Amino acid sequence: MTALTEPDLGEAAARFEDLLDVTPAPAERTPAQRAALAAEADGVRRMRMRFMDEHAEEVYDRLTDGRTRDLRIDELVTAAADAYPGLVPTAEQLAAERTRAQADKEGREIDQGIFLRGILRSPVAGPHLLDAMLTPTRRALDLLPEFTRTGTLRMEAVELERRDGVAYVTLCRDDRLNAEDETQVDDMETAVDLAMLDPDVRVGLVRGGVMTHPRYRGRRVFSAGINLKALHAGDISLVGFLLRRELGYISKLVRGVRSPDGEPWHWPTVDKPWVAAVDGFAIGGGTQLLLAFDHVISAADAYFSLPAAQEGIIPGFGNLRLGRSTGPRVSRQVILSGRRIWATEPDAAGLVDEVVPPGPDMDAAVERAVARLQGPAVVTNRRMLNLADEDTDRFRRYAAEFALQQALRIYGQDVLAKVGRFTAASQPTAALPTAAQSGAAQADAAQAAGAGRA
Repeated sequence: MTALTEPDLGEAAARFEDLLDVTPAPAERTPAQRAALAAEADGVRRMRMRFMDEHAEEVYDRLTDGRTRDLRIDELVTAAADAYPGLVPTAEQLAAERTRAQADKEGREIDQGIFLRGILRSPVAGPHLLDAMLTPTRRALDLLPEFTRTGTLRMEAVELERRDGVAYVTLCRDDRLNAEDETQVDDMETAVDLAMLDPDVRVGLVRGGVMTHPRYRGRRVFSAGINLKALHAGDISLVGFLLRRELGYISKLVRGVRSPDGEPWHWPTVDKPWVAAVDGFAIGGGTQLLLAFDHVISAADAYFSLPAAQEGIIPGFGNLRLGRSTGPRVSRQVILSGRRIWATEPDAAGLVDEVVPPGPDMDAAVERAVARLQGPAVVTNRRMLNLADEDTDRFRRYAAEFALQQALRIYGQDVLAKVGRFTAASQPTAALPTAAQSGAAQADAAQAAGAGRA
């Protein structure tokens, strides 16, 4: 059993906690106190990095009983806190952090990022963890019998309905333009699990519902991205949102769900084709999500953007996938410079398969697409396409670095300052923009609804 004594990480972590105990809260600290804490934290984190680089596989084997247990990332970091004091924050420390605004936290999730980077970098532990994240959630398994019987489920952020072999997943945060938070991630993973595991579903569709927010009342909107108000309030976590979203339901859209009844002999997951229909806009996380679909339909007045770099964070796995779809130059323009792409632009061909007039034509295009993707050879061919497009080892290595780099970014001083400004400016004051107005005006309208753009 590995002990935290090489060097003595346990003692260093305890010394840092003692320093925190005698230091004022973040907002009350002097520059000298901040510098002293930062220096101490950096020293401990270097030790954690070394420890994980040297012992990741040993640690993972201990936590999972030699890789015989499937632990999702939240379960894994909890188990690590119990087994290796000082390696990752405890449940009590994280609970205390969740009561604070983002700017008032101590950045303990950075230590989770160090830990998960070490696990995911391992070619032995990393694949096992990614497979564990493809298991259906307990919530979905509990709901599965009722859903297979009724074909309907209404959750806070997502509605799910099965009709004629199609799982219609509707994003229904109508008062906030489908801005993403942890509730939305939980509901989306539940919906994806149910659609995959229901034997009567042959294809899935994701579309934004009709909005009630004054700026878009009566209109469908796909997604306004991460909810920056929730981020500022400290309600967007590294494990529960930023990593679970990517390694959970979005990965399941691409790779499928592991069957609770055991793996089929010919393929390790239950997987089905997926269609996305974009009305209004797909900002940030909405655009990221499109890169995981087999077929994307867009209204002609819709636009797409990934402005996370402007907000100071990483746009999920968009950096991994966007260049494959649009080419490296366009992906840099979108991610680094904040370029918006309208559905009618030539470069939108890398993001969408069909562009149709909004309204009834969108509905008709959706029905044609879900009918086409129910062919008997579609599932097998999408498997082979996904194998060619996204090598699982490359996916794992990206996930490892993302775990740490995103943890560092969400505690960057530039991010905290920008999120605070957006929250302060979130009261709607302008009239509803039209499709003819600039993409910037529409993005500002989405932000005013309490939505985000990462």
